[in-house]
Amino acid sequence: MSEKLRVGILGATGMVGQRFITLLADHPWFEIAALGASASSAGKTYEESVGARWKMDEPIPESVKKMVIRDVADVQGITSEVDFVFSAVNMDKEAIRAIEEEYAKTETPVVSNNSAHRWTPDVPMVVPEINPEHFEVIPFQKKRLGTERGFIAVKPNCSIQSYTPALAAWAEYEPEEVVVSTYQAISGAGKTFKDWPEMNANIIPYIGGEEEKSEQEPLKVFGHIENGEIVKYQGSLRITSQCIRVPVLNGHTASVFLNFKKSPTKEELIEKLRSFSGKPQELALPHAPKQFIQYLEEDNRPQVALDVNYEGGMGISIGRLRTDNIFDWKFVGLSHNTLRGAAGGALECAEMLKALGYITKK
Repeated sequence: MSEKLRVGILGATGMVGQRFITLLADHPWFEIAALGASASSAGKTYEESVGARWKMDEPIPESVKKMVIRDVADVQGITSEVDFVFSAVNMDKEAIRAIEEEYAKTETPVVSNNSAHRWTPDVPMVVPEINPEHFEVIPFQKKRLGTERGFIAVKPNCSIQSYTPALAAWAEYEPEEVVVSTYQAISGAGKTFKDWPEMNANIIPYIGGEEEKSEQEPLKVFGHIENGEIVKYQGSLRITSQCIRVPVLNGHTASVFLNFKKSPTKEELIEKLRSFSGKPQELALPHAPKQFIQYLEEDNRPQVALDVNYEGGMGISIGRLRTDNIFDWKFVGLSHNTLRGAAGGALECAEMLKALGYITKK
C-alpha cells in the first residue's frame, strides 16, 4: 500500500484542475485517487471527458486517462477514497461555499483555489512564504464545523502574487500608499487563444471582481489572528488597482508605485527581495522555490517570454525598481498565474499543511 496521501481533485476538467493533474502526476507525497467534475462529465473516463479541451502543454498523464470521473455532488463517494481534496469547481460562490463545507464536514480537508471562502473569518488564506502562521486558525474553524480533521484552507487571488511578495519583503520599511496596474494573462480566465480568439492583438480593461480582490486580499494576508478569526491588516497600507486582460497566455505582470513610512535605499530594497524566504524554504517543500524572489537588473526585465517559468513557475520576478517623481518608488513584478497564482500555490499550501501535521492519512 502506498505511503502517499490520496488526493481528490474537484473541478478536474477545467484549466486549474488540469494544472493540478500535471503537478500531481509524479508528486513525492500525494497521489490522485479521485476526480470530480460536473454531472455531465460523471461516468466518463477523464480522457473521454476532456478530449480536445486539454489545455496543458504536457499530454494527459497515463495514470489518470482511464480514471472514471465522479459527480462532485457525490461527496460521500469521493471522500471515501481520499485523504484530502483540492477544489477548483466552477459554480457560483454560494454553491462553492456550501459544497466545500460539506466536504470538510466529512473529515476531509479542502485546499481551495476558489475565492468563495477567502473572506470567511476562520478560513486561512495563505501565501506559504508570507503568512503560514494563519494556518493556526484551523482549530477554531474545526470547532465551528464540528470536525476533528476536516477544514478548509484557501490561497489568494492570482493577481496579487506579482506584487504582494515584494511588499512582504519590504515590511520593515512600512509600505503605505500602493498604486498597482495588473496586466493579466488569458489563462487566468481559463482560456487559450484557440477558445478566445478575440483576445488576439486585443486588450480588455476590465476583469470582473478582480480589482476588489487585488486591493483587499493583501490586507487579509498581512492580517493577524484574533479571537479565533483572521483580522485584516489595520495599519496605514492602502492599495488601489486596475486590472487589465492582455494577449498573453500565462503570466500576470504588475506595474507598481508605492510610498514607504521609512526611507530605504535601492540597495536595501533589492537585498531584501533577494534574501526573502519563508517556511516553505526552511521545510524544503517539494514545490517551494529555492529562491522565492529574483531581482533582475536589466531595464527590459522581467518579461513573460523570459521569466514566467522562473523556479518552475513558483518564483516571483521583480525588476525596474527606481525612484519616482510623485511616489517614493516604482517597480514591475511578474508571476505565473496558473502555477504560483493558482494550482501551484494551492499545492504548496497542501504540502505545508502536510508538513505541519494538519493533513494526514485517514
